[in-house]
Amino acid sequence: MHHVQAGPIIVVLIASLITTVTDVWKFKVYNVVTIPLLLSGFVYNSTVGGMAGFGSSLLGALFGFSALVAFYIIGGMGAGDVKLMAAVGAWLGLPLTFNLFIASSLAAGAYSMILLVVGHSLAETWNNFQILWLRLAVIGRHLGTGQRVEAEINRSDRRLRVVPFAAMVLIGSLSLIVLYWPNLMR
Repeated sequence: MHHVQAGPIIVVLIASLITTVTDVWKFKVYNVVTIPLLLSGFVYNSTVGGMAGFGSSLLGALFGFSALVAFYIIGGMGAGDVKLMAAVGAWLGLPLTFNLFIASSLAAGAYSMILLVVGHSLAETWNNFQILWLRLAVIGRHLGTGQRVEAEINRSDRRLRVVPFAAMVLIGSLSLIVLYWPNLMR
């Protein structure tokens, strides 16, 4: 395992706590958090690591953005989630952003399965999955631009239908702390 600094992980943990509150409460991740987080990640890593730090920050942000942008395009998540993951990447660089993305995605998958069981909506979910698959198939001709997730957020039963991805990023951040704990204490 490579050297891991506690500072960036703590910043990401605090930002993911804040965005979790707004995402669970209002199903929104606000630019007032994501944009300063993104920019401060670049500044921090450039100051601490020079051009190599900036490069790592840029790669992390690009990975964070590219890991989620397709889901936004097909209407499966909001733009705030994409910006949050890019901002997290700016702070953590690679491979930590990759690790956080995997942990967050696994948490989102588990949460989705719970929603399926609690909401008794397996048939509807299968239909939605087929619609998303078709959108992927025609992505060159038509982009969903968040229409699907917006429609779901406006439904009265949205708590049984929408995964607040910022909360999954919080779980991913906590998993990084657990995973890298011995290295953080040095």
